[in-house]
Amino acid sequence: MSASDLSTVRPASGGATDALRRSNLATILGLVHRDGDLSRSDLTRLTGLNRSTVGDLVAELAGLGLVEVGEAPGDGRAGRPSPVVRVSERVAAVAVNPEVDAVIVGLVGLGGRVLKRIRIETASARSAAETVTLAAAGIAGMLAGESAIRVIGIGVAVPGQVRLSDGMVREATHFGWVDEPLATMLAERTGLRVWAANAAVLGLRAESAFGAGRGVDDLVYLIGGASGIGGGAVGGGRLLTGAAGYAGEFGHTFVRSDGRQCSCGARGCLEAEVTQAELLRSVGLPSADAASLAASLVATDDPVALAAMDRDYPLLQVATRNAVNAFNPSTVVLGGFLAALYRGARAHGAPDLLAGAVHSSREGVEVVEAELGPDQLLIGAAELVFAELIADPAGALAAA
Repeated sequence: MSASDLSTVRPASGGATDALRRSNLATILGLVHRDGDLSRSDLTRLTGLNRSTVGDLVAELAGLGLVEVGEAPGDGRAGRPSPVVRVSERVAAVAVNPEVDAVIVGLVGLGGRVLKRIRIETASARSAAETVTLAAAGIAGMLAGESAIRVIGIGVAVPGQVRLSDGMVREATHFGWVDEPLATMLAERTGLRVWAANAAVLGLRAESAFGAGRGVDDLVYLIGGASGIGGGAVGGGRLLTGAAGYAGEFGHTFVRSDGRQCSCGARGCLEAEVTQAELLRSVGLPSADAASLAASLVATDDPVALAAMDRDYPLLQVATRNAVNAFNPSTVVLGGFLAALYRGARAHGAPDLLAGAVHSSREGVEVVEAELGPDQLLIGAAELVFAELIADPAGALAAA
């Protein structure tokens, strides 16, 4: 082989080796991010890599400031315990969730830990520019004094249809937004990299990674909030996004033939008929106390609240039945005020949510409430940021 042949081969080999190293770094960081503290022996077993390779990868991640290594407590067995690897407490993402009645800003650490959360109340829906101004002010206030934490980006959970490639909000009907470059605007205001996606899809990602959908390959997820109802589906372990990424609009499931006008222009959509605001009013709660809605609906004996559940629950049944018949999941996860409606109605004797579904489709399907509560959208928004970090830890940190 000539010298010119060698000069051609060597870069290709180095490139392949570097790609393999990046892939292995991503695997290790992803496992610790999703599964929590793991010993180096656990990582060796889970990855199939040898001990020295795992040790080198963990050392590199520790050098990047992404993981920390500590001694494991003794288990009584002979020999030195395997060191425990955990995500760093000094790396975080900012998460933003604009709703029609508030802008919610959070600081989320690796591992899906919500470190801080603030809610900026607003009187009504507002323009994209006003939302960016409020979010930027909230972020600045939240990060004041947090010099020890490295923020690697911002994820935005938008109650609307968002183009993933550039964070363009194509349509957010409750705000009146059309083709708003929200991610670009927020990046310009904050100086941080920004990703944006549909809020319900991000809630699904969070529940799949850390909550009620963890380890479930086929599920349907529905979530309701101040800005409406959305959702998503996982089939065969893969998020079903649709051709343009807009799949999962369960809020626009047709549930009532003589129904109300929906913000989308149609009539009888689930989110036009079943709203958080009406359920909160039925038990006398302000929007800021939405987390208390489930307990209030369970405890109430007020005829107004009982009538609201009697009206809304059958409509939720229609939407869920359609989703189960279409996707054949093993699990249905309900989040936000839909989980509150489900819990309250069932406590007052409402029938099985899936009673109207095709028998073979509903057989064995479990209906559960989301486990992450009000944090699910913030955690999902942070996952947008962490996805790039995990895929290429060194490269993402250099770009942050």
